[in-house]
Amino acid sequence: MSNKSYIVGFPRIGEQRELKKSLEDFWAQKCTFDDVKKVAGELKSRHWEYQKKAGIDFISSNDFSLYDTMLDTAVMLGAIPKRFQALKDEARYFAMARGNKESVAMEMTKWFNTNYHYIVPELSLEDQYRLNSEKIINEYKEAKAQGIKTKINLIGPITFLGLSKRVDRGDTYALHSKILPVYEELLREISPLDDEITLQIDEPVFVKDNETKVLSLIKPTYDRLAAVSDNINIIVTTYFEHSNEATKVLVNTPVWGIGLDFLHGPKNSESLELIAKSGKKLIAGVVDGRNIWKNDIEATLGLLENIAKSVSKENIIVSSSCSLLHTPFTLKYEEKMDAEIKNWLSYAVEKLDEVSLVTKLFFEGEDKLNEEEKRALADNRKANESRRTSTRIHDQEVQKRVAEFKKLCRDGDYEERIKLQKALLGYKELATTTIGSFPQTPEVRKARREFKNGLISKEEYEAQMKAYIDECVAFQEECGLEILVHGEPERNDMVEYFGEQLKGYGFSQNGWVQSYGSRCVKPPFIYGDISRPKPMTVDWITYAQSRTEKPMKGMLTGPVTILNWSFVRDDKPRDEVSKQIAVALSDEIDDLQNAGIKIIQVDEAAFKEGYPLREENIGTYEEWAVRDFKIAVSSARKETQIHTHMCYSEFNDIIKTIEAMDADVISIETARSGNELLKIFKEVGYKQEVGPGVYDIHSPRVPSVDEIVKQIKLLLEVLPKEQLWINPDCGLKTRKWEEVKPSLTNMVEAVKIVRNELNR
Repeated sequence: MSNKSYIVGFPRIGEQRELKKSLEDFWAQKCTFDDVKKVAGELKSRHWEYQKKAGIDFISSNDFSLYDTMLDTAVMLGAIPKRFQALKDEARYFAMARGNKESVAMEMTKWFNTNYHYIVPELSLEDQYRLNSEKIINEYKEAKAQGIKTKINLIGPITFLGLSKRVDRGDTYALHSKILPVYEELLREISPLDDEITLQIDEPVFVKDNETKVLSLIKPTYDRLAAVSDNINIIVTTYFEHSNEATKVLVNTPVWGIGLDFLHGPKNSESLELIAKSGKKLIAGVVDGRNIWKNDIEATLGLLENIAKSVSKENIIVSSSCSLLHTPFTLKYEEKMDAEIKNWLSYAVEKLDEVSLVTKLFFEGEDKLNEEEKRALADNRKANESRRTSTRIHDQEVQKRVAEFKKLCRDGDYEERIKLQKALLGYKELATTTIGSFPQTPEVRKARREFKNGLISKEEYEAQMKAYIDECVAFQEECGLEILVHGEPERNDMVEYFGEQLKGYGFSQNGWVQSYGSRCVKPPFIYGDISRPKPMTVDWITYAQSRTEKPMKGMLTGPVTILNWSFVRDDKPRDEVSKQIAVALSDEIDDLQNAGIKIIQVDEAAFKEGYPLREENIGTYEEWAVRDFKIAVSSARKETQIHTHMCYSEFNDIIKTIEAMDADVISIETARSGNELLKIFKEVGYKQEVGPGVYDIHSPRVPSVDEIVKQIKLLLEVLPKEQLWINPDCGLKTRKWEEVKPSLTNMVEAVKIVRNELNR
């Protein structure tokens, strides 16, 4: 058996976030870029070795990135926005991603329906694209020097165009004829690297509902790329859904193989007969690259046998469903996790062994396993049986309460509620606030860590948190913000914090997943039925409110975001899990308002990212997602003002859904995209109040007063002052105080200037 096991891609941040730490030291000028490159080289080498040791045949190079692979592809093509062209090398690369003193960063948005964010390339008709193949060739040679022959990973030209934006407002696909020759040139350059090259070209945009003009690009693209060199075997890979329309075209091109996700795109089975007739290799994504549950090997073998009824075994290669970038690195460091629950899990390194074991079983049978493999199979069967039968998973009381929950929306319509709220709260037009979090300083993180590890007492921990809240409140009072927040020092993460207090949730020590650049998140996981044993936020918020006369926002994460930013159990439909979370949050909102909190923000930052990639599935998702937001806030009285926050969203296609959520105020990320996102609110006659972000918090730069004044005036061209709130794009936990204080001070000053001009 040879060349039968395949990994689409591997995590790059490092098993203990080594790349994150090195990058942040470099940005803080604590180390050189050579130091970063040294860490990167060590990580690549280690990651290749892990895969080789596990027996993976197709191991990737060029899946590693110092920030983002879409950004890397833009650099490869020479798609450098004008404002960065004078910069060189790493200064230019990181300025494109993060901005600098002179220039705002490129836009960032979600990678399909995952929690990974990519940098959106900026293209225009006047651009001249030129190949820079240095990174790709160097990585291939690095692996080869280590004795590992890799497949080269590449984001495909059609996906690159589909996920980019035209700064001159044209159609990105119109640039196809300009970038395809650069891809052809790249293939000519990599061809001499080896006698035979395997090139994985990722085209995940194929899993969306594509217009004919997009589908019509597939055949000419892959006819031309496959014609460049006889020694390059091209595999076109898709994931996250089915790509049947594209597959129908790809089978008629000279590509060597087609990679399909059979877990998140079960309808891919409809293309099996076509693939069989074409004689192409099928890279069968059957081990989940997006979730953390141990593979059910019996079920996976059953799926593969069904596939083999159409496609001959000799043409099947067993693969992860997508890149393992979306899972944590390894269970090796999970020393504190409950042993029973840990036995149900599998992270990226463990999935390598699963792919390898499934491959051997499928092609050779159980009788060919060695003793270690037999033990692994027995352990897998035992773990899956334990999970199916564990009493920790099913809670009859929770199931009964959720099934019988009747209050599906709050009392009163918006017009009635907003009159009561404005009379009670007395805030001005262009009211100023923030999204919720303030900088998570080393001292705050240290106190949380020491308390969690039992090194300081509860009293000492709470005293430190309250001192931080006092500082946050004092600063907000001093700079003139009108609706305050407590800063969230007690929260490690906006989902994990709530998960820790909900029954049915599990947690990891080292389950970090890359979100963007050096930013990592540690999603909790839902293994059982969800309930709220006691209030989660009331003590902290009421303490903060006691420190000020101004209104203090209660801060909650919404049910859909809690769901979408967790690893979710796969033995129960997602909508049922979401409803359980919503019912638990409705109790929290009731407790907050009974404690005197008059504004409660229920963040749904991940509402949009949970959208299905296919139109046919969107209605069902919207129905239960809106239902559960409304259940969560159903306990709010008319005079309790409900805010929500959404980020990284194009709202044009979901504006009616946002209206249906019926929040009193919505804050949104708009700073990197001007007022374009806001226009849809005007077009549909959106009634509720809106807080468009006036500056980008994902960049360390401090916006000037003039800059924010201009941004507010742009907003006022779209919506009236009576409807607008003024706030940053998102929470401020990732920023430093030396960036946050002047930025917010400038924001408040800008509002004063605009108010004065409006009142003349």
